[in-house]
Amino acid sequence: MHPNGTIENILDRFRAQIGADYERYKNHVYRVFNNCLMMDTDPGNEEKYAIAAAFHDLGIWSDQTFDYLGPSENQAKLYLTENGKQEWSAEITTMIHFHHKASKYRGTHEKTVETFRKADWIDVSLGLLTFGNSGQAISNTKATFPNLGFHLFLLKETSKNFFKHPTNPLPMFKK
Repeated sequence: MHPNGTIENILDRFRAQIGADYERYKNHVYRVFNNCLMMDTDPGNEEKYAIAAAFHDLGIWSDQTFDYLGPSENQAKLYLTENGKQEWSAEITTMIHFHHKASKYRGTHEKTVETFRKADWIDVSLGLLTFGNSGQAISNTKATFPNLGFHLFLLKETSKNFFKHPTNPLPMFKK
């Protein structure tokens, strides 16, 4: 578990927008990324997971909205175009789009989308969901990249969004 250049470069571009939440989001990104690598050892997917992890919740800050899936996907598409990786666009935006899905994803890019979905759920559940992965490995990732209040941040933002927009469901409930 070491810094990833792709994650570092992407997040650094948004450091000012993320502001005080930077370290807690960065650690969440690294926990999700490392959870992906724990489940998929194909080196050809590592950079895809790094990009998806960096962008998956970014719309919260880049577009200042808790309805962030579309904005996060748009930021990822822009990055991929700027970096000559447009051929990954459908796969990475699908990873982002379905990362809250409660049930198994079936469809195009199933391996990477499903790996990413599980990786995020492992982190959001604080490791209660393991999907058969080593509890010790999950704990090691959490120790290396501590929570720093990320889950409390999510609870606060979820509550604020509900009271501001009671008829607009959160992105994870729009599937």
